[in-house]
Amino acid sequence: MSYIPRLKGEYKSRVVTALTEEFSYSNIMQVPKLQKIVVSKGVGAAIADKKLIDYAVEELSSITGQKAVSTFSKKDVAAFKLRKGMPIGVKVTLRGDKMYEFLDRLITASLPRVRDFNGIKANGFDGRGNYNLGITEQIIYPEINIDKVHKIGGMDITFVTSAPTDKEAKSLLTELGLPFKKN
Repeated sequence: MSYIPRLKGEYKSRVVTALTEEFSYSNIMQVPKLQKIVVSKGVGAAIADKKLIDYAVEELSSITGQKAVSTFSKKDVAAFKLRKGMPIGVKVTLRGDKMYEFLDRLITASLPRVRDFNGIKANGFDGRGNYNLGITEQIIYPEINIDKVHKIGGMDITFVTSAPTDKEAKSLLTELGLPFKKN
């Protein structure tokens, strides 16, 4: 028997039945699922120092367990001394088992390390069942050694679901364990 991540097994055993009861789906294939998680980080200071992109790629790769890629500017912006094609950020797209492992580590190990944490905001939904979460410091992850951090910066985490509405997506993410704030 092969390894199945904890949250993936929990999704199949508990979350599917809970969502089917809540929204009364007629078919099990109607139950929304997490399709991918995109972790991205903008490195605006990389215009002056090209090494910052390498550090950001290294940090994001160690956090997610998958190789990060650089993102490049699409156009020239004279006010920011930015040229088309310059590296200005990094991103990772997680799917499958790595996605569930990252989500499990985010919920159980990283979010509890945030100072004065009392839940994540529920207003990050986009109207199509996707949720965006902003992290202010990358040092909340246990994989990051604080002595080796060159610059403290945040990142954005996007949860892409197959849910048609925000209400269904929020129920899915809540059942998976994301700690949303109570009103």
